[in-house]
Amino acid sequence: MTTTMTAIRSGRTRLRPYALLLAPLVLLAGVIALFVSTNGAGLNVAPAAPIETVQFGRAVLRPGQIELRLRNTSPEAVRLAQVNINDAIWPYAVSPGPEIPRLGTAVVTIDYPWVEGEAYEVLVLSSNSIPFSVSIPVATATAHATAGTLWSFTLIGVYVGIIPVILGMFWLPALRRLGPGAMLFLMAATVGLLLYLGLDATAEALEVAGELSATFQGVGIVGIGVVGTWLLLDAIARRQQGVGRSAASQRRSLATVIAVGIGLHNLGEGLAIGAAYAVGAAALGTFLVVGFIIQNITEGLGIVIPVAKDKPSLRLLAMLGLIGGVPAIVGAWVGGLVYSQPLSVLFLAIGAGAVFQVAYEIGRQMVWKDTAARQMPFTALGGVLAGMLVLFITGVVIK
Repeated sequence: MTTTMTAIRSGRTRLRPYALLLAPLVLLAGVIALFVSTNGAGLNVAPAAPIETVQFGRAVLRPGQIELRLRNTSPEAVRLAQVNINDAIWPYAVSPGPEIPRLGTAVVTIDYPWVEGEAYEVLVLSSNSIPFSVSIPVATATAHATAGTLWSFTLIGVYVGIIPVILGMFWLPALRRLGPGAMLFLMAATVGLLLYLGLDATAEALEVAGELSATFQGVGIVGIGVVGTWLLLDAIARRQQGVGRSAASQRRSLATVIAVGIGLHNLGEGLAIGAAYAVGAAALGTFLVVGFIIQNITEGLGIVIPVAKDKPSLRLLAMLGLIGGVPAIVGAWVGGLVYSQPLSVLFLAIGAGAVFQVAYEIGRQMVWKDTAARQMPFTALGGVLAGMLVLFITGVVIK
C-alpha cells in the first residue's frame, strides 16, 4: 500500500510542471470563447463589406484550354460566379465545386482558343461581385513532367551550377602561388561576392513574398528561411570545430560548409530559371542562364580558397563541386514543374541565409582572424568592395 501511494505521489509530481504549462493555454482558450460568444464584447465586428481574397497558382495552358488553380485565403468561404477573359464572359467549370472553403483549393477549367504568344487577362468574380484577376503575359503550352522536360531542366542546372562551379575550382593551382596580400584580397573578395548574392536573393524573396496573400505571411517565410538556414549551418560549423582535429581537417570542413551554403543558394537560382522557362519567358530564362554562368564561376573560387594551402584529392574537389552545383538541377526541376509561390519564397530565403552564413564563416576564420588582416585592413576592405562590384557590374550587363 505504501509503495502504491509513493508511486501515485511521484506521478503527480512529474505531471505538475506540465499542468502548470497548460494552465495559461486553457485560460486563454476560455477568454477567446468568451470574446466570440459576446460578439466581440458587444461591438459589431462584422465587416461592412465581405472580405474575399484568393491566391492564384500557376495558369496551366493546354491546346484550347486554360486551367487556373487558386486557393481561398479569405476569412470565410468564397463562391465563384463568373469568369471573364479579356473583358469577355466565358463559360467555365470548377472542381470540386464553386464554393471554396477557407484555405481550400479549386481548379477552374476554361475551354478557350488561346493563341501562342498572346497576352490574356483573366478575371474571376465571386458571388458578391468581387473580382480576382490573374495575367498570362505570354501564352504558351505548360511544360509537363516528361523525360525530355526533366532532361532539359537537368542540362540547365548543369550549365548554371555544376560547370561554372567546377571551372572556378580550376584556380586552385594559381592560388598556391599567391603571396599573403593577394590571398587576403581574394578571400575578402569572396566575402563581398557572397554578401552581394545574399542581398540579391533576399530582395528577390521579399519581392515574391509581396505578391503572396497576407494569409501566407511572406515576410515571415523569408525570416524563417534566412534565420533558420543561418543557424543550421552555424551549428554544423561549430560542431565540426568542436571536434579535436588537425588544422587541415578543419579547413576541409570549412570548404564543405561553404559548398553546402553555395549549393543552397544555387537551389534558388535554379528555381528562378525553371520558373522563367515554365511561364514562357524563354528569353528571360536564357539571360538568367548566361548571367548565372558568369556569376557562379566565382563560387568555385570561394569553395577552394580554404584548402589552397593543402593538397586536396581530386575526389574531394569533385565532391565539393557537386555539392555546390547539383542543387541548381533540383531547383530547375521544382521551378519548371511545381509552381508554388510560398515554396519559391522559402527557397530564395534559404539561399540567402546560406550565403550570408558562409560569408560570415570565411570572414571570421580566414579574413579578419588572420594576422595579415590586421596589418593590411585596407586590403580586406578593397577585396570586399571589389567582390560586390564584380557582381554589380555583371548584373548591369546581363539584366
